[in-house]
Amino acid sequence: MDSSAAIVIFVGLAIGLVYGAVGLLSGFCLMSSMRGWLAEGDGRLVRTYALAIAVAIAASQFLAGNGMADLGKSIYLQQTFSVPVLFLGGLLFGYGMVLSNGCGSRALVLLGRGNLRSFVVVIVLAIAAQMTLKGLIAPARIALVQASQTTVNVNSLPSLLASLGPGEALSRALAAAVIVVALILFAFAHPMFRRSPGQIAAGVVVGLLVAAGWFVTGYLGADDFNPVPVTSLTFIAPIADALQYAMLSTGLTLNFGIATVAGVFAGSLITALATGRFKLEGYSSPRHMLRSGSGAALMGIGGVMAFGCSIGQGLTGVSTLALGSFVALAGILLGTTAGLRGALRVQPLAVA
Repeated sequence: MDSSAAIVIFVGLAIGLVYGAVGLLSGFCLMSSMRGWLAEGDGRLVRTYALAIAVAIAASQFLAGNGMADLGKSIYLQQTFSVPVLFLGGLLFGYGMVLSNGCGSRALVLLGRGNLRSFVVVIVLAIAAQMTLKGLIAPARIALVQASQTTVNVNSLPSLLASLGPGEALSRALAAAVIVVALILFAFAHPMFRRSPGQIAAGVVVGLLVAAGWFVTGYLGADDFNPVPVTSLTFIAPIADALQYAMLSTGLTLNFGIATVAGVFAGSLITALATGRFKLEGYSSPRHMLRSGSGAALMGIGGVMAFGCSIGQGLTGVSTLALGSFVALAGILLGTTAGLRGALRVQPLAVA
């Protein structure tokens, strides 16, 4: 392993450690945020998520504008993509997230705290994602993408704005500023959020971790002879890769995503042990396990179709201002809302 690849691995591990600790202490999770907002009337966590997006966009676009990360090399800023598949994948992921009571990153955090339900979620999610990436479901996914994909001249909000006249730098600044200001105003308009320094800190830290991922893979890890994929926090494919690496490590290579997954689990475990929060928990009934596993499968399939999860698209993808990421995030939010309210609402399980 050369020096640049080693740097990417170690920094990825460090980013995961911090995310795991912050996720455990703050409860950072889109599903929990949406449930608190829509079902329980508590809007603090959704403001944390909004602040994280704002910080991720501001910091990531700063890096891109100063040549410290080429976001155009990421999977999000492609000229050809399928809007229907991105949106459908988001819907599946969002609904699956409600069934499983959390996303992939949250499952890793809870697993570190001793939640054995999350072990099932992580394993099923990984298998379903790998099946959709390279296995039995892959041909159907590829056929669906090929039948519905379109090639566009503009693939991001800055490029869309630039097509109307402003230069690239100005378009980037304007697009980022409008969204960042709107999200910050939304976050701090909530009185209880303003009085929650822990949630404010969590939003800022998670947003900066996204930018840190772009910086290490796009700048520190840049090597013309051995290029590292430009990426940042995301959890669907990395969880699948991590499971495969655990089984077949001699034939595979460590990467940023695998290191991040390991870091999140370790960070949560260390924090849980240090704060006395570690507690073994399991399923209350076979029906509970079936629901949770079904949600994990939907997240694995939908996350691959959407090119990411509530973190991978909701934070990392959106930080690039890619149009496709906003489509995927819209699907995730709609799928989550459907699981929390309305005719398709996931009903609470009866206590065994």
